[in-house]
Amino acid sequence: MKPSSMLTASSLRCLTYRIAPRPRGFPRTQCIHTSSSKPATPLPITAHGPPPKAPSPTPYNGTERLARRQQQAAILEQSQNLRATQSKPSSALRKRFWKHVSVRETEEGLQVLLDTRPVRTPSKSILTLPHSKSQLASAIALEWDLLISAQQALKHHFIPLTSLTARANDIRHDDTQGDSKIRQDIVTMVMKYLDTDTLLCWAPESTHAQEPGAESLRDIQARVAKPIIAFLTSRVWPGVEIKPILDSESILPTPQPQATQDVIRGWITGLSAFDLAGLERGVLASKSLLVAVRLLVEWSEGFRQLPKTQDQRFGIEEAAEASSLEVTWQTNMWGEVEDTHDVDKEDLRRQLGSVVLLVSGEEK
Repeated sequence: MKPSSMLTASSLRCLTYRIAPRPRGFPRTQCIHTSSSKPATPLPITAHGPPPKAPSPTPYNGTERLARRQQQAAILEQSQNLRATQSKPSSALRKRFWKHVSVRETEEGLQVLLDTRPVRTPSKSILTLPHSKSQLASAIALEWDLLISAQQALKHHFIPLTSLTARANDIRHDDTQGDSKIRQDIVTMVMKYLDTDTLLCWAPESTHAQEPGAESLRDIQARVAKPIIAFLTSRVWPGVEIKPILDSESILPTPQPQATQDVIRGWITGLSAFDLAGLERGVLASKSLLVAVRLLVEWSEGFRQLPKTQDQRFGIEEAAEASSLEVTWQTNMWGEVEDTHDVDKEDLRRQLGSVVLLVSGEEK
């Protein structure tokens, strides 16, 4: 049988409707399919008797709920302690095995002692600081003196300055061994922030001011960024051109000139181990390479001879303000989220403060 002979009368009518023009007075219908209609067959009702009663809520029992919550909290605490201790004995980690913390000056540098044992880095080397960084050594000693158990020393947020100084020690150790992998990884990472630097991402000109006659967000960003850029291009990288990476009506960043990138990359590569570790922390905290460099050269003992501005020093508050202008703008307009914006604000200042403490030093 030919395929054309299998068409039913209904399907032919559908084909005629689609191919031939609709005659005047023909009903406006459209066939969706050609299958025959099969109405549903209702099933008979077999249930007998009255309908079931409506569900009623369970009586509230606060004692049972409290006991259940306490049991869940106990199970959670046990699981956390089990993950923290891992394969080590819990008794050895839950107690503090040292009584006194002190700073000892040696020929190699300053060392932090737990009774008579020096603090070591994760690579098992002794944590050693330059002789000029006595304030940093005292701060690290204070970190360990505030710990109540050896288990807390396994968590970086309890000993942030120790972790940051250990990072600098690892860079210095690899430099002496002729291995530049850590240094090059840091340089590559921080250079990526130059193309999306927070200090250079200015809002579009169409951004309205919060109040009539007040500065717009773009005006505030330009007012804060221009002195920092002028300082860097005149005293740190003379003759280098640094421009905003966003046009007035664009969201796509524009990369800096290649000559600018080469100069900045070479300058970062030549930093000392402690300055490089501080720059890495500052960039990750502020999301801005320029703000981190400005803070670094203001406080680093390696740039003590660099001419500074006489009117105002660039400190933690200035760096935090420059790196969070848009967040401040939004929170002033819409308000802060509790336990979010306020925590982020203090954490940013904490991290920038650790940079100042790491790179600064006393004159000997």
